[in-house]
Amino acid sequence: MIEAVGHPLTKGATKNEMMKLMNYMNLNQHPVQLSFRKDRTHEFAEIYHAHQGMEILYVHEGHGHVVVERQIFELGPGTMFLFRPYQLHRVKMTDMSSHPYVRTLFVFEPSVLEAVLQPFANLLAFFRMLWKDPAASPVLMGPGRVEMEAWFRLHAESLQTSMSESLLEDQLLFLMSLIQRLRTSWPFDSTEIGGPSRPRASSTAEAIMEWIEAHYGEPFELDRLAQHVHLTPNHVSALFRRSVGSSITEYITARRIRQSCWLLRTTDQPVRAIGEAVGLSNFSYFCQAFKKHVGLSPHRYRHER
Repeated sequence: MIEAVGHPLTKGATKNEMMKLMNYMNLNQHPVQLSFRKDRTHEFAEIYHAHQGMEILYVHEGHGHVVVERQIFELGPGTMFLFRPYQLHRVKMTDMSSHPYVRTLFVFEPSVLEAVLQPFANLLAFFRMLWKDPAASPVLMGPGRVEMEAWFRLHAESLQTSMSESLLEDQLLFLMSLIQRLRTSWPFDSTEIGGPSRPRASSTAEAIMEWIEAHYGEPFELDRLAQHVHLTPNHVSALFRRSVGSSITEYITARRIRQSCWLLRTTDQPVRAIGEAVGLSNFSYFCQAFKKHVGLSPHRYRHER
């Protein structure tokens, strides 16, 4: 196994603690985190999370699905996903007793890579599309791209020998090479990743997430949601958990906390006003829920930006 290159991706926490946390990554000290071919089978925690950097996930082994942008995508060996800054997402793996989960993960501050790409107009335009275009698919690559395995291994071994003073430069050059590799294969055939057709349950779950996106700033009423998708409340709750892997309440809370993180980082709105804007009008409860999911109080999270 090729271990992580660079700094740890998460703060020390038990698995139970990680189940409660929205992933808080501080890329201010070192803007690139690279982890090659890491076996996460016994350390994997299914949590909704969002963070300040871009994330590229490549799956070597394992099966499951990804929830991102109110859509559900199949995940398997050879698939690669991109998650934008503060984009809420969740990876759910299935049957890890028979199918270990092995992945490569890159998290980085996009503005730093953008600066490196300035001399390369076409590559810069492609990267900005991946970074900022809301219509761009989060799926970068379908299965069958086995040559990526050898390519990742080669670069991982090279980066492991980088001197500390040149590590960031070497990491950015690697990311630039990866973006170029993706550009030459874009667009790929989306039918390779399971096609546009999904089970009806997944389509209904996506409709539920669309409704939540429009109403998460309001007090949640399960009856209203059930009426919208023409199902009973019990059926809605069971279908969502079966399709997404979490309760509706967990998803709404994660969506609210994700939005509050974004507002704390990008605006000067008072913390109390941000809590109200995301549907958590009880200020004490908002602070408590935020700290439970992020690991920091809203005030401290804003201060450390």
